Amino acid sequence: MKKLENTKKNNIFKRIFIKFCRLIGFEIIDQSNLSSPTLSKNLSETLTVQGKKSITIPLGQVDIKKKIISLKIILRTCTSELIMDQNKKRILELEKNEYTFRTLRSLIKSTNIASEKFKNINFEIIVTDTNSHKDDLEKLNEILSKCKIKNKLILVNLNDYKSKIKGDYSKAKFSNMANFYNSLLIAKNEDADMIYFVEDDYLHTKNSITEMILSYEKFSSIFLKDLILLPSDYPYLYSKDENTKIYLGEKYHWRLVSESLVTFMTSKSLIIKYFDQLEKMGLEWVDPWERPLHEIYKLYPCLSPMPSLAVHCANINSIFGISPFINIKKLWDENENL
Repeated sequence: MKKLENTKKNNIFKRIFIKFCRLIGFEIIDQSNLSSPTLSKNLSETLTVQGKKSITIPLGQVDIKKKIISLKIILRTCTSELIMDQNKKRILELEKNEYTFRTLRSLIKSTNIASEKFKNINFEIIVTDTNSHKDDLEKLNEILSKCKIKNKLILVNLNDYKSKIKGDYSKAKFSNMANFYNSLLIAKNEDADMIYFVEDDYLHTKNSITEMILSYEKFSSIFLKDLILLPSDYPYLYSKDENTKIYLGEKYHWRLVSESLVTFMTSKSLIIKYFDQLEKMGLEWVDPWERPLHEIYKLYPCLSPMPSLAVHCANINSIFGISPFINIKKLWDENENL
């Protein structure tokens, strides 16, 4: 009987202690059953509280200093060009519109999941299109109609950019520059604290947006500065012998890189600060086209996930395409429908 009474007393003291820890914002771990009593979660679950604290076992807690309030995802589409200025076929050798449709579906799935988890973040998907066929535009609108979050489709008027873009470019290159320029202007004028620029041939995993949000908050709180996150683990970045650093995100490792393509997430404040530099990509094509981005990466960390959160659907032999250690066929099949 005495043992039973002691057990009851211990349980009462334990509950009081847990409530006290919750009250003061202190998290505890019960290693006997691998759980967090204060969070009422198993350690295999996400312990991080978005906008408040990032928790990584066994490294502890990082208090979030830059909370994400809103995220605008700007997807640049063009279903009429297979690969810009190239005759190569993409992996699986299908028509370009199929890559665009699956990219949008994968983004919607990932963003829907993130919006369910992060009720305090305002999400919006903006599709900006150049030169897509009428039937393809109808299909894009059909896919967007099934999206749970705010969205819109914008048709870019290329005539608006003929006097701004200098040089004699192919139709595909001109429309690509104009679409990016248009996306920059949207990012500059939209009410959002985070912008995610996306090209229309990136298949996203279901956890990609969630991981990017939580990792951005964590890293910006650790670095105490803005940064850039990529969704893809580009194979070409492994062909260079250069120093890097590895960081722990929410569920993924992230490594410091010095280059990227033109799919990236960063803050609106960083875009405003370097708008004139980024604008050059919409005014003139200088190889490599991404050079203005690479210059920014010398001043602000650019991080790439390991393994990849999104796969760039290029030609199978392209070092700018398929990320290592990813089941691309499985990811492709998962996004046949919403």
